[in-house]
Amino acid sequence: MIVTGAALLLGGCAVGPNFARPMPPSIRVYDTPESPSTETTTAGFAEREATATDVPAEWWELFKSSSLDDILRLAIANSPTLDAARNTLAAARETIIVARAGYLPQLGATAGARRGGGSVPGTPTTSPSIYSLGLTASYSFNALGGATRRLVEEEQGLAEMQRYELAAAYLTLTGGVITQAVTIASSRLQIATTLDVLASDQKNLDLTMRMFEVGTAARTDVLTAESQLASDQTSLPSLRQQLSVARHALAILVGKTPGEWSAPDFDIKNFPLPIDVPVTVPSLLVRHRPDVLASEAQLQADSAAIGVALAQEFPSITLSGTLTRESLTAAGLFHEFDKLWSVGGALAQPIFQGGALLAQTRAARDTFAAQAAAYREVVLQAFDQVADNLRALDHDADRVTAFHRALRIASDSLALQRKSYAAGKTTVLQLIDAERSYSQAVLGNAAAEAEQLEDTVSLFVALGGGWWHTSIARSS
Repeated sequence: MIVTGAALLLGGCAVGPNFARPMPPSIRVYDTPESPSTETTTAGFAEREATATDVPAEWWELFKSSSLDDILRLAIANSPTLDAARNTLAAARETIIVARAGYLPQLGATAGARRGGGSVPGTPTTSPSIYSLGLTASYSFNALGGATRRLVEEEQGLAEMQRYELAAAYLTLTGGVITQAVTIASSRLQIATTLDVLASDQKNLDLTMRMFEVGTAARTDVLTAESQLASDQTSLPSLRQQLSVARHALAILVGKTPGEWSAPDFDIKNFPLPIDVPVTVPSLLVRHRPDVLASEAQLQADSAAIGVALAQEFPSITLSGTLTRESLTAAGLFHEFDKLWSVGGALAQPIFQGGALLAQTRAARDTFAAQAAAYREVVLQAFDQVADNLRALDHDADRVTAFHRALRIASDSLALQRKSYAAGKTTVLQLIDAERSYSQAVLGNAAAEAEQLEDTVSLFVALGGGWWHTSIARSS
């Protein structure tokens, strides 16, 4: 057994499996067609073969908003979430240094003073004081089972996981800032449009009341107008609450309280939809998504933990030595002293532990298997999110097109009603109804465009957001 252990030591071997990175899926598209069709159509985002290999680090600049750029810089600088993640990563890296210390001998210094006594007849009741000063050294050859090497590998995997957790926090932060900014812009437009609708409702009610007073309208007409105004008024408080929540959330994301910082009044017109959204090829998605990489790093740590557990079954050799000076006076430790030294070695081999060592190894293997399954699930969820967002962009494009058409029709109808009313061919109620229809079309169009922007942001986040171009990646 000792010869075998020595061979392992000289060869620098480590027990347990050597970790191999999981291979990425070989698919080339993120989704299949929604339904079979014999017609020749242009493939949507989800069905189109991805060709991009990268996403820019500051991908939000594609939205061309200088105010948004300033807020993102402020959020990245002040985010308590990022500060916590950075310090957690720093602590994890220190544990690697602790683990690597097992490669080196342990040195120490000792100092002491002692005085004894007894009650044996004919002997002094006390012995003279003895002072000592010495050095100790020890080295444990736990590399016989590769324990130190695997322990270092395990801590490196856990530190890498924390680095990817930092990247995930960065990605969540940047995506959250943009989403809240879009929500603020969309809410402001919806509130303004709703106020226009309410103004039309009020004009309609006022006219209906006057017509009722002169006997040209029925009481039911008045009640209908009042009901319409009351119904439309119900949406305004929720829109204002939506705006307040978005402003408060954005303040928190930039590391400020809502009472000390107020978000700018973003305008939806200042958020042009990016012309080209770079869609990462599927084979690279698993190398870019921080949650996938964090799960992979945890998998590597769990693989190394198997080796750590297996190493406990191997013999361990410890060499130790001491060099001590002893003197009857403290000053004598430096010129009048006795020199004592000792060297020794110890061999320990587990023989019976009640099955604990084998159980530890089995538990480590089970943990690795569980993490392997968790890794596969994270990969599947990553592809699901990308496919969902790509499909959402396809549907958003159809929805925006439909609302643009509805808005154009409402605009043309309003223009005709205004000309007709000016010529005395229609009543003011018809004009008000056309104005109201136009305002509702504007409201629906604004909501559709905002949803399209939010889904674009979600896609960038799902693709990894280009964090690998940031200082987080360079800190490895």
